[in-house]
This record gives sequence, C-alpha cells and structure tokens, in this order.
Amino acid sequence: MKIVVVPPHFEPDVAPTGVIFTRIVEELAKRGHEIEVITSLPWYRLHRVEDGYEGKLVRHEDTPWGRITRIHPFPTADKTNIPRRALSFAGFSSLAAAVGGRGGRADAVIAVSPPLTIGLTGWAIARLRGARFVFNLQDIFPDVAIELGALKNGRLVSAARRLENLCYRLSDAITVLSDDLKVNIAAKGVDESKVHVIPNFVDTERMAPGPRENHYRKEFGLTGKTVVMYAGNIGLSQAFDSVLDAAGALAYEEDLVFVINGQGAQREALQNKARGMTNVVFVDMQPVDRLPEVLAAADIHLVPLKKGLGNSSVPSKTYSILAAGRPFVASVDGGTEIVRIAERSGGGIAIPPEDPEALAKALRRMLDHPDETRRMGEQGRSFIEGWASPGAVAGAYESLLQELLRG
Repeated sequence: MKIVVVPPHFEPDVAPTGVIFTRIVEELAKRGHEIEVITSLPWYRLHRVEDGYEGKLVRHEDTPWGRITRIHPFPTADKTNIPRRALSFAGFSSLAAAVGGRGGRADAVIAVSPPLTIGLTGWAIARLRGARFVFNLQDIFPDVAIELGALKNGRLVSAARRLENLCYRLSDAITVLSDDLKVNIAAKGVDESKVHVIPNFVDTERMAPGPRENHYRKEFGLTGKTVVMYAGNIGLSQAFDSVLDAAGALAYEEDLVFVINGQGAQREALQNKARGMTNVVFVDMQPVDRLPEVLAAADIHLVPLKKGLGNSSVPSKTYSILAAGRPFVASVDGGTEIVRIAERSGGGIAIPPEDPEALAKALRRMLDHPDETRRMGEQGRSFIEGWASPGAVAGAYESLLQELLRG
C-alpha cells in the first residue's frame, strides 16, 4: 500500500505522538508499505523551529521507505492563548493540505489529532489523491480544552464542536486509544462500527527496566534519594497543585524528593509556586534517547490528570512507565482507561483526581511497603510485554487499512 501519514510531530521532534508515529511508520515500512509523512518542522522542545530547520516553509527528505515533508508549524510559546494557537494550527494544517495534495495516487491517509484542524487536512489529501481517510485521535478535542477552561467562549466552543463533528463525518474510520474514548465518540452520534480501538505501543526492547542508581540521578543530585517523579509535558491537563500539596505533606521525609522533569506552558508558574520547597526538583526535558534512564531513576511515577479529562485523554507515558518496571500513582477520574490499566496490570494505584490528601496517602502506603511496591513494578512490566508491542499496533493499523480498501 501507499500510505500517507500526517502527524503533527515526527522524529527528531521529541513530542510523544512524534515518537509513537515514527515507530509505527517504521513498522509499516518493514511490512513492505511505501510511506509518505507530512509533518511539522521540529519545534516541540523549544516552542520554536529548531536550529538547522529554520529559513524555509517546506522541507523534503527522502528515506529508504518513502519521503518526509516538513511544514512550518507557525509555533506559539503561549499555550493559553487559544486564538493564537488556533491560527497556528490552521496555518500548519492548510499548508500541509496544499503540499500533501500534490502527490500521486495513494491508498490511505492517516491524520493524527490534535490539532483538530488536521482532520480536514487528512480528508483533503485523501480526496485529492483517491485514498481512504483514517482519523487518529490521541485526545478528544475540543473536550479537553473545554474541561480545562481554556475554551470558554460560546461561539468558539460551537465552532469547535462543528469542526469536530465534520471531521468525524468525513473520515472513513476513526481510531482511538481506549474504550472510554470510543464511548465518547459514539455518544456524539458516530456509528460505533466506524470507531476502532488501537492503543499506543511501547517499545519494550528499548524501554526496559534499568538500574535505579544511574547517571541521571548522579547528574541531578538524586543519589541515594527516594524519587517520586513526573516526567512529561508540564501543561494545562496535569493537576500539579495536588502534587505540590502532597510534597508539602510529606516534607518531613528527609530522603524523599519530588522530581518534575519536562517543559511546558505551566513550567514557570509551577516553579514559582514551588519556590522554597526543598524537596521539589525541576529538571529540563531530556533527549528522547535518554527516556529509559529517566524512567529508571524513579522509585514511583505520577500520572496526575485534572478532573473530567479521564474520558478524553489517555496519557501515553503510562505505558512507558509500565515498560520501565516502575510503579505509578494515577490521579484520574474513576472508571476510565488508566484506572483499568492500573487494575489489570497490578502496576499502579488509581486515586481520585485533584485530591492531594489521597495522593499523599497512596505515596505513604507505597513508601511503607517497599517490597510490595517493587512487585507492582515487576507486574506492570510483565503485563505490558504481552499487550502493546510496536509490531502488534502496526499490524492493527495495517489490518484496518486493508479492511477499508476491501470495503
């Protein structure tokens, strides 16, 4: 098959969706498919186009499996400026559609959201090139933006809802990460037979349990400490106030350190709130090839989502934590996918979102029972090995595309 993939990020960009779809493309190429990737110039880490890529709106790279076309993302550093971000998304999506629609005939187009505007990009490319269109949803927008209070204006909410429904209607198939997200989409009038659950994979070979005392710990003064870590985007979706409150409640533990590793729109404000807290350490985002070492350095990981986001967001970092053989505490809405993963894997504890007292108690329990906590990490690793390998996920996409072509 000739497959066009339209992700907002792609290697060497370090955004989680970029890492995931880089590997999916590689796995599909191994199966003999020709791939064309239409993505943005790398910008996620610095919120600006990275050195070496500036100066052009469009760049092309030929690869053994096809071609990568990189489009200027018109980035904005302020994620709270919704109109500015909407213009950035619209500019990138429009340019990507114009460039992507020029190629020869293709069999299928996979467009990865967010941003939601990329749904129209994928549809336009598919129509112009005679292909079937698969809309991949990593998160459900505008639900996430509405729940966070980032999107409040009634007219903008209405416009975003119309765009969301239009993208669903135009797609030949929709893929989501969990049953919760499938229920969410079906409740909006989409035929359930059109919605397919394909989880994000985790590279269980690269992302493997490593030594706890490693160079990362040494570099950032964590040797000999008990480390509770959040590693990922410091954005609007995460309940960091609860994390700081729990750190304050456990400040009497001399060897306990809370590490917040990453960048994002809320980093500066969070550092200001944590000023004077000696048991909270901030570390800049690390290169993607260092992720196994970063995850191994923690004794316990945190997955702190704000209220209302459990049905519209599935943090992919949870899979990497399990693969690293480390236990986690997830503060997330009850009855949602992350809760089920915690229960099925035995690798984590789920508590209500934005509840610092429950978070402190969960951490206290894990600290008081270190043997049980280590077993949780081992159980999580065993679970993820049999559930979400890269080959299995790529095979699910291949089967879906073949089914659409037959239909």
